[in-house]
Amino acid sequence: MVVPQFLFSDGKFLKQDKLLISPNNRSFRYGDGFFETMKWYKGKILLEQFHLERLLSTLDTLKFKPPAYFTSEYILNAIHALVAKNQHHELARVRVTVYRGDGGIYDEQNHFPHLLIQTWSLNAMNNRLNENGLEVDIYAAAIKQADHFSLLKSNNYLGYTMAALWAKEQHLNDAILLNPQGNLADATIANIFLITNGLIQTPALSEGPVSGVMRKYVLKQLRDKGYEVKEGIVTVDDLTNASEVFLTNAIYGMRWVKQCGKSAYSHQLVPHLYKEIIPPLFV
Repeated sequence: MVVPQFLFSDGKFLKQDKLLISPNNRSFRYGDGFFETMKWYKGKILLEQFHLERLLSTLDTLKFKPPAYFTSEYILNAIHALVAKNQHHELARVRVTVYRGDGGIYDEQNHFPHLLIQTWSLNAMNNRLNENGLEVDIYAAAIKQADHFSLLKSNNYLGYTMAALWAKEQHLNDAILLNPQGNLADATIANIFLITNGLIQTPALSEGPVSGVMRKYVLKQLRDKGYEVKEGIVTVDDLTNASEVFLTNAIYGMRWVKQCGKSAYSHQLVPHLYKEIIPPLFV
């Protein structure tokens, strides 16, 4: 039996095909909002506190004015209720979208944070390291800006969207975006890490990547376990000369890359890192 799918919108559970926004919606017009993608596993959100901290911080950065009831508890209760209603008890992807309402770019009606939550079931393979390495390449047509808002998961996603379309056309699994200086920022749906002579490096937040929740967790785990880690400028030459490359995000955790352009990579340390860092999240 197919279970009808529902979404949560400003306190109400609606069928997923329900029309929600007007043509004057600022998120639709200008990308005025942000989203948070979470992984649900057996009754809990993985890295829940990290996600909530980023969500509330972004709410403040984008100058929303939430009512008193708009708390972490309110959002969590809505997620739990929606997961139950959609019967995604075992494993699911949760997307929380926050957006401003109607208005022009200079005449918003108010700064109320409209809340939209959706869930989708996930395949159990999402809890394993990918068997086949990813094939990626650099997408040169879009530049990832490195400013006060580049680290946010905003609804203005055009550069990533076009990069993802290009990657699909090229039969690739993902695409890497560069910042204005021509250095690595991140991939379309993930942060990027390189391993070279035992050093694990990733672009600093000042280089333009999204401040990923899994990135934050992985960096802390690597440092706690004594690995040599560097956040800073990561060049295209660094990518070419790396021995191993892996991507991180909240849904997959960690995925290894076997090729970027003409550069091929091994995967000797990555499986070990995965085993050390990702499975403990499911306990």
